[in-house]
Amino acid sequence: MTRTFTEDAAVEQPAIALLHELGWQTYDAYHEFDSGASPLGRDSTGDVVLLARLRPALQRLNPGLPAEALDLAIQELTRDRSAMSLAAANREVYALLKGGVKVTYRPAEDADECAETVRVVDWSDPAGNDLLLVSQLWVTGEMYTRRADLVGFVNGLPLLFIELKAAHKVLKSAFDHNLRDYKNSIPHLFWYNALIILSNGSQSRLGSVTAAWEHFCDWKKINSEGERGRVSLETMLRGTCDPARLLDLTENFTLFQQSSAGWVKLIAKNHQYLGVNNVVRALQDPHRRHESLGVFWHTLRAAARASP
Repeated sequence: MTRTFTEDAAVEQPAIALLHELGWQTYDAYHEFDSGASPLGRDSTGDVVLLARLRPALQRLNPGLPAEALDLAIQELTRDRSAMSLAAANREVYALLKGGVKVTYRPAEDADECAETVRVVDWSDPAGNDLLLVSQLWVTGEMYTRRADLVGFVNGLPLLFIELKAAHKVLKSAFDHNLRDYKNSIPHLFWYNALIILSNGSQSRLGSVTAAWEHFCDWKKINSEGERGRVSLETMLRGTCDPARLLDLTENFTLFQQSSAGWVKLIAKNHQYLGVNNVVRALQDPHRRHESLGVFWHTLRAAARASP
């Protein structure tokens, strides 16, 4: 199949270049299986976890644990969650990402059982993680195969999903015609998802796996609430996909809430993220501790709600 370069490539290629600048390795997977074995180490397009990157990452993050413990952690991370709702599966995996995977094993046949927690992500040091941005990733579900524009893997797990449209396309079509279809056709890709970004280059919005369109939000500012806002894909990527920011948003600005429709995943909006971090920095500054810092009023409820 010949790949057709349209206006989407004019949006996609600058995005890839920027993410590379921010510290992501990059790989174009359009022809991943054309020459035989996958350079990503996938056995088939049905695989959404890159085991060839996950295992070395776990070894690096857990130097004192035996291979048996890491094998059990990988089994738990990659087990089939298709019987669960997407939101419930995402919540379960999120707990493993944030708190680690608890495993029990016997170091020897006649030894007592050992209980350990296997770290999956280095939250304190972004450089301690393996970051890979894959473009044009073919993913096969139970019935259909889809091609994702950009998927960001952290230690082999697909935490970032970016859907791009041509500059002249209405951005909402990325939600109505693409994201909804992907979540139905290849839901296992989203079990691990932390952030979803939709963009046509000039407009960009951020949301969670449960967010309805009206709760996908702009990201206009990068460092300060006082800076002049700019709606652009560059602002979105610099503001949310810089490795330190992606990990911060995932670890500290994400929560799940039970609703009548099931679990809802909430992600902080731009002003909430900047405001909270500014307050924390002010509290950590010894010269400002005794100042009247005021009150930062916010709610995460508006960040994302369950799709109908």
